[in-house]
Amino acid sequence: MQFTAQQIATLIHGELLGDPDAKVSKIAKIEEADKESLSFIANPKYEDYLYTSEAGVVIVNESLEILKPVSSTVIKVPDAYSSFAALMERYNEMFLETNLTGIEEHAYIHPSAKVGHDVYIGSFCYIGANAIIGNGVKIYPGSYVGNNAVVGDGSKIYAGVKIYGECILGRNVVLHSGAVIGGDGFGFAPLANGSYKKIPQIGNVVLEDDVEIGANTTIDRATMGSTIIRKGVKLDNLIQIAHNVEIGENTVIAAQTGISGSTKVGKNCVIGGQVGMVGHIHVADGTRINAQSGLSKSVTVPDTTLNSSPAFEYKSSLKSQAIFRNLPELQQRLLKLEETVMELTSILSSQNIEYKK
Repeated sequence: MQFTAQQIATLIHGELLGDPDAKVSKIAKIEEADKESLSFIANPKYEDYLYTSEAGVVIVNESLEILKPVSSTVIKVPDAYSSFAALMERYNEMFLETNLTGIEEHAYIHPSAKVGHDVYIGSFCYIGANAIIGNGVKIYPGSYVGNNAVVGDGSKIYAGVKIYGECILGRNVVLHSGAVIGGDGFGFAPLANGSYKKIPQIGNVVLEDDVEIGANTTIDRATMGSTIIRKGVKLDNLIQIAHNVEIGENTVIAAQTGISGSTKVGKNCVIGGQVGMVGHIHVADGTRINAQSGLSKSVTVPDTTLNSSPAFEYKSSLKSQAIFRNLPELQQRLLKLEETVMELTSILSSQNIEYKK
C-alpha cells in the first residue's frame, strides 16, 4: 500500500517541504532507505544522512536547520520521534494482524470463564476456570491464562505468554512472547540438615493499565499480597522481578535487570540494562541508574543519578573511574617519590643532619 507525503503530513500535522505527491510504501532506517521508504531523523548524530539519503520522505524536528539541498521530501514536526512512533502504530494496526477477532480451532476456554466481545483467542490457547477476558483482548496462539486470572480490556497477549492463576492485568496491557506472569517467588527456608523447604507463594501479580512487558521477562507472584507493576511501566526483554516487588508509575527498565524481593521502586525512574538491586530497599521517585550498576542500599533523595557497582552518585563515580584508570601511573609516581625521599634521608644522615618527620 502506498501513501503520499501529503497524506503523511496531514496525519501528523507536519509542515511539508518538497513534493507532496512523493509516494512511499515501506518504513526504513535513514541510512538504508530508498525512494520507496519513509524514514525519520530525531537524533542530531544522524542529521548528515539527510543530505545523502535516497529516502522518499523524511520526518525531522522543526528545529532542524537544513543547510544543503535535499532530494527527499521533508516533513517538519515538533517531535520527529513521537510523530514517527504514531505512524509506526498505524502501520502496525494495518499490516501486523492486529484486527483479528474470533476464537480459533483448538483453543480451550473453560465453561466458567467470561469472555468479552471483539476478542481474539488463537489456536492452542488455554483459558482457565473463572478467568475473565475483557473486551477487545487479543490472545495469540499458545498462550495460557490460569484460573481466576483477569485480562483487562484492550490488552494484547502475544504467542507463548503464561499468566498464572489469580493474576490481574489492567486495560491495554501488552505482554510479549515468552513473558511469565505469576511464577513462584524464590522462597525457601533452610533446614537444620542443610536442605531447604519451599515456602508456598500464595499471592499474585497485579499489572495496572498501560503496562508493557518485553519478551521472556518474568514477574514472580508475591509470597503474600501482590507483586505490583503500576500504571504506565515499561519493562524490556529478559528482566527478572522478584516476589512482592512494587514498581512505580511510568518507570522504564532496560534488559537483563534483576530486582530482588520486596524492593520498592518509585515513579518515573529510568533503570539501565543489567542493573541489579538487593531486596527490601526503596528507590526514590525519578532515580536514574546507569547500566551494569549494582544497588545495595535505598535511594532516599528523588531525581538522583547513580552509577557503578556498588552504585553511588554519578559525578563522583566518574571521578573515581578517572582515578582508577590512572592508578598504574600514580603508583609509578609514588614509587619515585619514595626513592627520592630515601635518597634525601641518606644524604641527610651522611651529613649528620637529623631528619624530622
